Amino acid sequence: MVETPDIVRPPKDLIESLKDIGSATAAGALRRMGIRDPHIRGPVAWSPGKSVVGPALTLQCMPLREDIYGGGEYVAPEQQLHRHVLYHTQPGDIVVVDARGDMASGIFGEMMLTYFKGRGGIGVVIDGCIRDWVHAKHLDLGFWLRGVTPNYHTQTNIFPFAVNVPIACNNVLVMPGDIIIADDDGAVVVPVKLAPELAAQASVKHEWEEFTRLRLSEGGDLRKYYPLSDEARVEYEAWRKAQGK
Repeated sequence: MVETPDIVRPPKDLIESLKDIGSATAAGALRRMGIRDPHIRGPVAWSPGKSVVGPALTLQCMPLREDIYGGGEYVAPEQQLHRHVLYHTQPGDIVVVDARGDMASGIFGEMMLTYFKGRGGIGVVIDGCIRDWVHAKHLDLGFWLRGVTPNYHTQTNIFPFAVNVPIACNNVLVMPGDIIIADDDGAVVVPVKLAPELAAQASVKHEWEEFTRLRLSEGGDLRKYYPLSDEARVEYEAWRKAQGK
């Protein structure tokens, strides 16, 4: 019997505190906190307008070697680890797959993704492909993918190797349980221990950007309002007070 580890999920209030931040704000704040590049390049948004924040279930794929894995699509299904990572799904989870950038392997198809959605999963980030897109796109999941393919997961070059282990998703380290923030700009990895500070920093930035956006829409001087100059900051504090903030 195959047994795979679950993840340690961050507190739900911590996840909630990050939901209005967005990947761009998160990436910039994380850079100031010492994380040079948290963006998983390669996978791009395939569900425009979708935004998700949640803990990462991780799946690692390796190059296919027939003496280790030689099964077909439906042979010995309980040996197929892409199923096992989904068995761990809890509401709000995001599955992140190091598929080695492979464009010929559909890691999940319609049925697997339907199961993931039914268990409460909200997002799929794959450095590679899925299949059955014509059906999967109607599942109301967030998808960040390199592409789609008609091939099944082990048909060509790779096979699922490990579940809920550290992975390198296009050379970005993702630890099981890391928080993923993903939207139209892409998917960003947030280390759990930095999440409270990120939430605090981003909240402040979000507030002054609201003021800046207002002033710029009124024709205000970009040099004065973005970023806030000392002169504009006095005006901003007065605006905050007037807003009851």
